Amino acid sequence: MRTRQPTTTTLENLRIPVQAKLAAAWTSFMFLSAYVDILAFFKPGTIDEILVGKIWEFDITQTFMTTALTLMAIPIFMVVLSMTLPARANRATNLIVASVQVPYTAFNVVGESWTYFYGLGLALEVIVLAYILRSAWTWPRRTASPATRTTSLDNEPHRTPQQA
Repeated sequence: MRTRQPTTTTLENLRIPVQAKLAAAWTSFMFLSAYVDILAFFKPGTIDEILVGKIWEFDITQTFMTTALTLMAIPIFMVVLSMTLPARANRATNLIVASVQVPYTAFNVVGESWTYFYGLGLALEVIVLAYILRSAWTWPRRTASPATRTTSLDNEPHRTPQQA
C-alpha cells in the first residue's frame, strides 16, 4: 500500500498582523508619491520652472520647502507609528491621517494639464489610502471571556450591578 506523501506545492497562508499591513501600505503610498513627483520632472518645462524658483504656482522658498517636507513626513512617520502604537491609538491615528491624506492627494492633481499621468497617480494613491482606511476600520477585535475581563489590567475592575 502506498502512503501519500505531502505535496510541496501547497503554500502556507500566514495571517499578517494589521500593523504590518498598515506599515506596508504606508510604504507603498510613499513610493507612489515619490515616483509621481520624480516622473513629473520629465514633463517638459518642469525643470525650467524649478530653475527659476517656481513649483506650479508657488515660489520655492525655505517656507515652501519646510512645508513640503512636513507634509511628506506625515505618511513617512505613519510607517513607524503603524508598527509601534498600541492598537486603539494605531487604529485612530491611521483613520485620521489617511482621511486627511485623501483631499491633500487630490489637491496635487488640481490644475494639472497632464490629467492622465496625475490622474493615474492620484487613483493609485487613493486606492492605497482606501486600503489603509479599510484595514484600520475593520481592525479585528478580541473578545474576552468573563473570567479574563474581571482580571484584565486593561479593563476596569468587575462591578456588580449594585456597584455601578
